[in-house]
Amino acid sequence: MNSQGRVATPGSSLRLVAEVPKDANVYGRARPSILRLVHSPSTSEVASARALDPVRIAELAAERELAERAKAGDRRALAELLRKYGPILYRSVLLPRLGSEAMAQDALADTYVRVVEKFVHFEWRGCGVYPWLRVVAMRIALDMLRSRKRERLFEPDDLVRAIDMAERDLDDGLDVRLCEERDLEASKAKLDSGLAAINSRYSLAIRLRVLEEKSREEVAATLGVTVSTLDVVLHRALKALKKALGGDAVEEEVSP
Repeated sequence: MNSQGRVATPGSSLRLVAEVPKDANVYGRARPSILRLVHSPSTSEVASARALDPVRIAELAAERELAERAKAGDRRALAELLRKYGPILYRSVLLPRLGSEAMAQDALADTYVRVVEKFVHFEWRGCGVYPWLRVVAMRIALDMLRSRKRERLFEPDDLVRAIDMAERDLDDGLDVRLCEERDLEASKAKLDSGLAAINSRYSLAIRLRVLEEKSREEVAATLGVTVSTLDVVLHRALKALKKALGGDAVEEEVSP
C-alpha cells in the first residue's frame, strides 16, 4: 500500500475496491485541508428531514440490497458501497483525525482492505452501511497514530474516545449525515481552538508542515530558520498543540 492510494495486493477485484478517490469535485478542492471543513446543517434540521424523507427510505432499501449482495461475496456490490462512502470517510473521519493527506489516503486504502476482509460479519441495523464503515476507518486511523511517534496532531487516546462514541452511534442507528456532521464539527472546533491557543509561530509551523505537507526546506525558508532548527520548532509546536488540545495551560517558549 502506498500514498498514491493503491493497495499492492493480488487480485483485480480487490484493486477495484481499494481505489482511493482523487477527483477534486469529490472533496470540494484538489487539496483538502482539515482547516477548511464546511458547516453542515444542524443536527435537529437533519433529523427532521430524515424522519420524513421517502427518498432516504428508498436509498436505504437499495443500499440494503447492495449490502446483502456484498456480504454474499459480490465484490462489485462492495466496490459500489465503498465508492459511495469512501470520500466521506476521507474528508470527515480520516483527514481530520490524522491531519495529513498522505496518511489519510493510506488509511482509506487500508480501510478498504479491512472492509473486504470483514464485511462478511456486517449486520444490517437500518441506518445504512456508513456508521459501520466509520468505526472500521477510525480503528485503522488509531493503528496509524499508535505507530507514528513524530509529527502527529492527536494522541491515540483522543481517537479511542471517538471510537467509543462512534460505536454508540452505530448502536443508536445514527444516519450518515448526522455522523458526518458530528465528525466535522468536533474535529474543526478542537483543532481551531488548539491552534489559536499556541504561539503564532508554532501555529504557522504546524499549518505549513503537518497540514499543508510542505517540505522541511520550504517551511524552514518561510520561518527564516535552518532545517535542523525547524525540527526543534516543530517539536515544540506539536508539544504545545497537544497540551492545548488536552486542555492544559500552554507555556510560551522562545523559538530558536
